[in-house]
Amino acid sequence: MTNNAHHEADLGGFTVAAARAYAQRGRLEAWIHAYLLGGEWANAPLSSGLKLQKRWWRGPIEVNLDAVKRCCGPEREMEFRVDAAAWATRTHVLAQGFERLEAIPPLIAEYRDGVLSVRDGNHRHEAIRRKGWQTCWVIIWYNSESDFTQDAGRTRSLE
Repeated sequence: MTNNAHHEADLGGFTVAAARAYAQRGRLEAWIHAYLLGGEWANAPLSSGLKLQKRWWRGPIEVNLDAVKRCCGPEREMEFRVDAAAWATRTHVLAQGFERLEAIPPLIAEYRDGVLSVRDGNHRHEAIRRKGWQTCWVIIWYNSESDFTQDAGRTRSLE
């Protein structure tokens, strides 16, 4: 874990509450990169890719699980196909360990023509579904200000 990730983790970890606290202080992007660069959920390539251009961020917000679409899994239509047995094992283990939705890092999704595509958290998405939970927490990134503005009506939460 990088020093920055240590610092961020010390300030609340990689939970929904921590992400919300950073968002309220206008530092959501700092939390996202700390999360992507540290701990068990690290995804350094995504962090690097996100830094290639300006992004607009919204969240974390609670949405219906069906409102976000996975891009990774064993299904034929997935953008990134993975071994079915490994997928089943990983998602089962995650689901068994999940006790509270708010303790799981929010999924990170890209807004693509009105669709929220999970770019980090595909295994978590499936584990949440296996738990029978109907909602998930998500942080959305937009590649343009116009997309961000167009999606401005998205609810902040289902609370």
